Amino acid sequence: MRVQTLWPAAIVAVAVVLVLLLTPRAMRNLTHARVEAEIVAAKGRMSRSNVLEDMNQATQDVARIVEPSVLSLSASGPSSGRRGMVLPNTGSGWIYDVYGHIVTNGHVVDGAERIDVQLHTGQIVAAQLVGLDLKTDIAVLRIEADDLTPAQRSIDIPIQGDMVFAFGSPFDFRFSMSAGIVSGVGRSAGLSDVDYENFIQVDAAINPGNSGGPLTDIYGRVIGMNTAIATGRGSTLGQGQFGGVGLAIPMDIIEFVVTQLIEVGEVEKGFSGVAVQPVQSILAPQMRDPLFRFIAEHYNADGAVITRVTPASPADRAGLRIGDVIVSIDGVKTTDADKVLSIIGTRRPGQTVAFLIWRPQPDRGRGEEMSVDVQLAKRDPQIEAADIADLLKKYGFATLATSTADACNALNVPHRRGVLVQAVTAGSKLEGIIPAGSIIVAVGGQSVGSAEDFFVRLGRGALTGRRLSRASAVLTIALPTGTISDFDIPLR
Repeated sequence: MRVQTLWPAAIVAVAVVLVLLLTPRAMRNLTHARVEAEIVAAKGRMSRSNVLEDMNQATQDVARIVEPSVLSLSASGPSSGRRGMVLPNTGSGWIYDVYGHIVTNGHVVDGAERIDVQLHTGQIVAAQLVGLDLKTDIAVLRIEADDLTPAQRSIDIPIQGDMVFAFGSPFDFRFSMSAGIVSGVGRSAGLSDVDYENFIQVDAAINPGNSGGPLTDIYGRVIGMNTAIATGRGSTLGQGQFGGVGLAIPMDIIEFVVTQLIEVGEVEKGFSGVAVQPVQSILAPQMRDPLFRFIAEHYNADGAVITRVTPASPADRAGLRIGDVIVSIDGVKTTDADKVLSIIGTRRPGQTVAFLIWRPQPDRGRGEEMSVDVQLAKRDPQIEAADIADLLKKYGFATLATSTADACNALNVPHRRGVLVQAVTAGSKLEGIIPAGSIIVAVGGQSVGSAEDFFVRLGRGALTGRRLSRASAVLTIALPTGTISDFDIPLR
């Protein structure tokens, strides 16, 4: 009886042992079968429609569209070393039109004595500088070559999140491509070598050597030009390695500059006549002024407050006042003072722009938004560099202007790129040394192609001490006789 009593318990125990032994294996078999089924199903879906394959093909198509227009640049110029070594500067560029015009960054070719361009076919040809705009860091070159493929272009402003592709030669890995998205637009990075900043911020990898290369959209259209790597406020161009923040000049600014450089060799920029600063930077000394104190207390948004209006300027004639807060220009928000300079500086003289302003009205205890149309005048570089211009006039440079064929013909001198000395003050130190008709072709060893180039180089040199000193500047001048000589001109 005892054996019969134990027999059912034994059966249960054996069953439990078998379950414990066999269940993991069964579970593994079931799991494996499920994984195999999922793989088969995934392969079936991929064979019917593979989104990743479509994305892969689209990226390859972008590369095929863009690659023929991308160039690798090597610019050689004298170093500051005692042995006069020639140092190459590598960068990128892209074909602008079938006439051989090439667009790149100014800092890639600035000061170069020789520029070589490698096409996507491997062919290397020499390039000539057509023009360079220091304030926007844009340069135009020209090459003689057959069967060129210009880049497709679009001035559509990208939107945050748009996919983009950066092309160029990072670290001299030529004809490279990287992908990313637009992180932001309208960025100002406080770069010391660019005056007009309105960058597209991207996270596509951009490194030294990418400068001047195209930034494209998903259709292979150039929407910007790789220019800088943000490594902190006040960073200079081309410094450091990629850290997730790349900056590109948008296409609308490129078109504005390039078309003028090709047509006339210099860029005419708009002038409104206002000086501004960010609303948030109103300082304690200004707070003693009731108007600025009212602005600080009643305006709590981004904007640029007008601190000076030049008499008889376009802004003055339009009715803008000190204390007006510029909210936007032509619908573009002016989040800071740099944005105002960038927008106005990339509009042509004679163009009318719409200022949306917030006007403080302390007597009514509030402010009022209104729109003011301003017809821009031509920016005079001598006004921006008034101190230096006054010193040059005292020395004897009575009238300076960008050298053009017509201006040179009027003085019966051969035309060349530079700044034409149209008149010399009688009885000055300059008289008898540098006659009218002379052309300033370089400042501190750096070539100049316009009056703006000339005053920008003088201003930057005097501020930084590079190549120039606070006491004097070395001007390379072509005299009417054809002789080219260096002249040490005092700047004090």
